[in-house]
Amino acid sequence: MHLTLAEAEQLVVRALVRNRVSEGNARSVAVALVAAEAAGQGGHGLRRVPAYAAQAKSGKVDGFARPLLTRPRPAGLAIDAVHGYAYPALDLALQELPSLARSQGIAFAAINRSHHAGVMGLTVERLADQGLVGLMFANAPAAMAPWGGRRPLYGTNPIAFAAPLADADPVVIDLALSKVARGKVMAARQKGAAIPADWAFDRNGNPTTDAEEALRGTMMPAGEAKGAALALMVEILAAGITGANYAFEASSLFDDKGPPPALGHMIIAIDPVATGGNCVAARLSQLADEITSDPDVRLPGRRGQTARRAALADGIEIEDEVIRAIELT
Repeated sequence: MHLTLAEAEQLVVRALVRNRVSEGNARSVAVALVAAEAAGQGGHGLRRVPAYAAQAKSGKVDGFARPLLTRPRPAGLAIDAVHGYAYPALDLALQELPSLARSQGIAFAAINRSHHAGVMGLTVERLADQGLVGLMFANAPAAMAPWGGRRPLYGTNPIAFAAPLADADPVVIDLALSKVARGKVMAARQKGAAIPADWAFDRNGNPTTDAEEALRGTMMPAGEAKGAALALMVEILAAGITGANYAFEASSLFDDKGPPPALGHMIIAIDPVATGGNCVAARLSQLADEITSDPDVRLPGRRGQTARRAALADGIEIEDEVIRAIELT
């Protein structure tokens, strides 16, 4: 089915409101999920709606939660998502961080008792669009083991970064610390297909091509031991110092069973004028120009930005099965 972005957002809003979510929270979630879909990140897009709705209906997510903000330090925000969706808390952080970063040079928002952080590149890009450098860290339910281990303790724990360029779209980097997204393994299981042997380990810590065994085991970290070390770093930044659940304490984001996941996010905003003066954006553009002087090189973030512009003009195509699943929630 072909939908405009506004039509897709309204489809999501209606589904969530039917399942014990306030209009305002439903709108915040819808904007984020449709933006993910428009950017070509369907795994974080409309396919999430049935699980999101079921979690609100069961009470695993509080669809009426209003995030609570305090300011424990001049440059710091603490935001309690109150077991609601992440997006209202992220919206609140993005309302407050830009002015705080400009006044202090650098500012952070520590978010706890939260949910699925979605496409984090879209969050930090909102900071870069305002001339700031943005960093974001989020943990997720356990799916990776420390290097050499067998028990999942870390999530796939994404990292996102964005920096402004003069007269161009920002540079945006968004990556999970597993070698591939866990959703790819889940898709292979649904199709009964084998997976490459370097995607995941089974419960005994051995590489496996069996998607079912992979889901019972652990994901391969990107960069092996280095990726596992970075996942630990994110676990500390997103949960250890925000008061959120660690990955091994969090319930699944894919079903309506168990307590709220209570995950954590850390967002850092830097005003580059404070670090290098008004010439920073031009300096960053110089670096970007050097990188793209090779015709085979594309800056990180460009594919999603191009896809979003096309979606804004032409709408998006959504699989009929996804539409049906949303309408049946």
